[in-house]
Amino acid sequence: MDLGLRGRVAIVLASSKGLGRAIALGLAREGARLTICARGEDTLRKTEREVQEETGAEVLALSLDVARRESYKKLVEQTLQRFGQIDILVNNAGGPPAGPFLQLPETAWQEALNLNLLSTVFMTREVVSHMIPRRWGRIINLTSVSVKQPIENLILSNMARTGVVGFAKTLASELAPHNILVNNVCPGSFRTDRHYELARGRAQKLGITMEEYLEQQAKTIPLGRFGEPSEFADLVVFLASERASYITGATIQVDGGIVRGLL
Repeated sequence: MDLGLRGRVAIVLASSKGLGRAIALGLAREGARLTICARGEDTLRKTEREVQEETGAEVLALSLDVARRESYKKLVEQTLQRFGQIDILVNNAGGPPAGPFLQLPETAWQEALNLNLLSTVFMTREVVSHMIPRRWGRIINLTSVSVKQPIENLILSNMARTGVVGFAKTLASELAPHNILVNNVCPGSFRTDRHYELARGRAQKLGITMEEYLEQQAKTIPLGRFGEPSEFADLVVFLASERASYITGATIQVDGGIVRGLL
């Protein structure tokens, strides 16, 4: 299937590793030109080289923090300077700290909102004005299965990511007349650094090894295993494509069946 992505320009946030990296690689394989970004310079440059070597795609790599407001304008300005257009925005960011309600400091709440909700709002705002005149755009937000089934001990993430869904559902209706599609994709348990970081903390609390914890967790997933980042990226790449032209306002989980709800 030709996804119609050749020559399109995509910005993928937090894309030096994990799910963001897999998405950037998936888009590049389909012929898209990319702006990737992350805080860690070394990992970012390594990803830039790997994507270019494997796919031959044109890549702009910018070292910055997606939780800082000044980063959004820089991302858009430099992308336009390099490529002349922006067609696809993939909003992505790491997760806030784990912890129970009463043990989290007041500052953690605003930091979580900045990282996982407001980064999506303000980055989208910077990009949309450049999509409207061209009457084509794709905005895809990475959230979590917690927006459908809250995850224990992740109250900050549960709060902020659910806000993204409300924002995106409303925005999808506002931007539909301009042929700009807005969707959310919710990862379950994938083999990423974030996944192993959370598993290490939970295993420690239970007094077992991380390997034992991971084995127990895998058994709770109907497919019996954790996902590979490329399996998640496949859906994001499809939603970014011409073939997804009638999908907007959707929130889709990619989780091996772990969400038990009907919707």
